[in-house]
Amino acid sequence: MKSQTIHAPTAEQIRRAPKVVLHDHLDGGLRPGTVVELARENGYGSLPYDDTDKLGSWFREAADSGSLERYLETFAHTVGVMQTENALRRVAAECAEDLAADGVVYAEVRYAPEQHLEGGLTLEQVVEAVNAGFREGERRARENGHRIRVGALLTAMRHAARSLEIAELANRYRDSGVVGFDIAGAEAGYPPTRHLDAFEFLKRENNHFTIHAGEAFGLPSIWQALQWCGADRLGHGVRIIDDIQVAEDGSVELGRLAAYVRDKRIPLELCPTSNLQTGAVDSYANHPIGLLRRLHFRVTVNTDNRLMSGTTMSREFEHLVETFDYALDDLQWFTVNAMKSAFIPFDERVAMIDDVIKPGYATLKAEWLFR
Repeated sequence: MKSQTIHAPTAEQIRRAPKVVLHDHLDGGLRPGTVVELARENGYGSLPYDDTDKLGSWFREAADSGSLERYLETFAHTVGVMQTENALRRVAAECAEDLAADGVVYAEVRYAPEQHLEGGLTLEQVVEAVNAGFREGERRARENGHRIRVGALLTAMRHAARSLEIAELANRYRDSGVVGFDIAGAEAGYPPTRHLDAFEFLKRENNHFTIHAGEAFGLPSIWQALQWCGADRLGHGVRIIDDIQVAEDGSVELGRLAAYVRDKRIPLELCPTSNLQTGAVDSYANHPIGLLRRLHFRVTVNTDNRLMSGTTMSREFEHLVETFDYALDDLQWFTVNAMKSAFIPFDERVAMIDDVIKPGYATLKAEWLFR
């Protein structure tokens, strides 16, 4: 563990700092108690435990396997209890509340509508229920003195064949709470190029999309996401480190793909704790985020799945402060990066940066001057 500098923020300051998350899965952030209650209400009898504490621990332990495929298996239970409009509204509302309570002021939360049809809902009913839940959660957050705006990303599963349908759905709701599109699921064997028709449609409609790439699979996945598909952001993208060489004397050489990602300011949706769980990296100290930040890539910090990783945005920042001796300036840099990379209009991004994020960090920095 590195010794903390005098400028290292406290855990309480990190919690109060304005934060932005771009990569957070709705079905990966349920409260354990909500999973138990929804299972009882909806007759879902497959949970490994019906005790809230034991269930929460099970999710974290099952996800902490070093395998992306094993990690993804835990979602059978969260998705299993999210098959009614009431369940979707509740989960979405609680998601917004929980993020706001952690100091998140802007969030893009993703989910796959095609995974919530087992109870007879239509794709449209799924989207409208989740949107209604986010608005309810924003309202509850305001009542508790927190400010948050939540946009939805509609995800298509890369092993399935509904990506164009989901892209069209995202486009229909782009002015009603949906801010973009994504594909997710196991990378190996399911390249993003299988979904070119969806990406071509979105580009014709001038719509935004991100692609899970460079998490469990390497540089070819990143290259395809960018050059074949035209992704605006990279979901994870941690394997870009494979195209960066660090010599014994500390000098750094970027390969052509890494240089392109940096030069084009392509946002990386890095998720440190999740990357440890899935085996993409073996420690926080060895996570590429430290080098990528020094090299001025467009790095953002994210939670991925708060339930499975037992994390929050504050915890992610705490780990980075402890590991890399980051100060408030560094946390503000990550946050501004994320807000610059959000899928909402430019003027609204600038307003969030100038009116919320920078003043919030300025207040925290001023506390050091008057200690």
